[in-house]
Amino acid sequence: MMRSLYAGVTGLQNHQIRTDVIGNNISNINTNGFKKGRVNFQDMISQTISGASRPTAEKGGTNPLQVGLGMTIASVDTLMYQGSLQTTGKKTDLAIQGEGFFIQRKGDRTFYTRAGNYTVDRDKNLVNPANGLKIQGWNATMDADGNYFIDNAKTYSDIKIPIGDKFEAHQTSEIVYKSNLDSRVNKVQNPDSPTTLEKKNGQVHFSSIDVYDSQGKVHKVEITFVKTGINQWQAKVTMPENDKDIVKGSVRFDVGHVGNVTTETDNKDKINLTFNDKGSITSIAEGTENNPDRISTGDLDVSIVFNLNNGTPGGQEQRIKVKMGSSGNVDGVTQMGSNSTTKAVSQNGYGMGYLESFNIDQNGVITGVYTNGQVRELAQVAMATFINPGGLEKSGENTYIISNNSGIANVGPADSQGRGKVVSGALEMSNVDLAEEFTNMIVTQRGFQANSRIITTSDQMLQELLSLKR
Repeated sequence: MMRSLYAGVTGLQNHQIRTDVIGNNISNINTNGFKKGRVNFQDMISQTISGASRPTAEKGGTNPLQVGLGMTIASVDTLMYQGSLQTTGKKTDLAIQGEGFFIQRKGDRTFYTRAGNYTVDRDKNLVNPANGLKIQGWNATMDADGNYFIDNAKTYSDIKIPIGDKFEAHQTSEIVYKSNLDSRVNKVQNPDSPTTLEKKNGQVHFSSIDVYDSQGKVHKVEITFVKTGINQWQAKVTMPENDKDIVKGSVRFDVGHVGNVTTETDNKDKINLTFNDKGSITSIAEGTENNPDRISTGDLDVSIVFNLNNGTPGGQEQRIKVKMGSSGNVDGVTQMGSNSTTKAVSQNGYGMGYLESFNIDQNGVITGVYTNGQVRELAQVAMATFINPGGLEKSGENTYIISNNSGIANVGPADSQGRGKVVSGALEMSNVDLAEEFTNMIVTQRGFQANSRIITTSDQMLQELLSLKR
């Protein structure tokens, strides 16, 4: 039989495979995260009629005489280059800009994908709603100090987004004061009872801030600054008398429990602030002139102390550290020749809240926003890269699994070690180019037709051979 018949058969078979791949590409033109396939051909073995000969002194060399026996598939490649991103506005839709794959798990089986059309199920897991596969990452954990952090050095697990969960109240333990007391004003004649005019002239400055107790209840701390002399001010702490949760008369300053003190005296509701000629605070003192508690070096921190009514005699003591700055510096309260602006700039307490929304940044970190104004990191999406991503094996449903030639998964956070960024509210489109596929389809069709002509022509030649006997 003629060799060309079998060469034509291989051409028909393999061009059909190429048509199958092209058809699959076109059918997935709108599949999120789909990566197109490409067929490469190569020739098969050749039959050697005569070998090559080397040149001699009398004649030159001759080339080998070989007849090819057709063609075969060299490879069906998966082209992993980036597809375009389509904005959806849904915050659980995730796209990867750059290298990498999301990790999904079903029981003990792990899958990898570029498609990020996710949602949160009833058990608060981040999942693929099409197949229920759970998205992998690292959930935030709480340290010994009550702070939440994400440790992406640990093994990844199912991501949970605790929608509607409570954020426990946090007792205020620190207040930070900054800004300025006006050095240009005159001293108050009677610090315990300043006049209306003295208040109007700026010789008295009032500051207040809300603080929280251990149950998340709000209380107002009020501090009145009164100028008592050159570079001298007095601060008095009070809390509103109508606050029934506070034991009456329990509000006071305490220098003796904070900082470098010289003596220990009874707690008072007043402290004296001393400044130098440059306007920097230099010391804080509590008590009498002859027997004060004084801090004059380092951080000038004092305590505000009050007792909460809890049904026990005297109530429950609560302490709040007040940071007034450091001695000789202008990082806290100052006394400069400008209007008084001293206020509490921050406090670290808050009431109970509920998770009402969340967002996902380019590192895959899921940050929760609570009704009490707090923001907390909840989890981080894991991302995997491979030495040879084209070696991954397709397993259906937009997923891949590890093969013998893909290499192992290098798992870590997004936007690190060559991994791409996470884009929230977007999906990666298929990387199929329809114009290119139609062109390839035409070329493949012509190749199929040409190989069919080989078979019909060879058949005609055989017919001529058989007719020789007539």
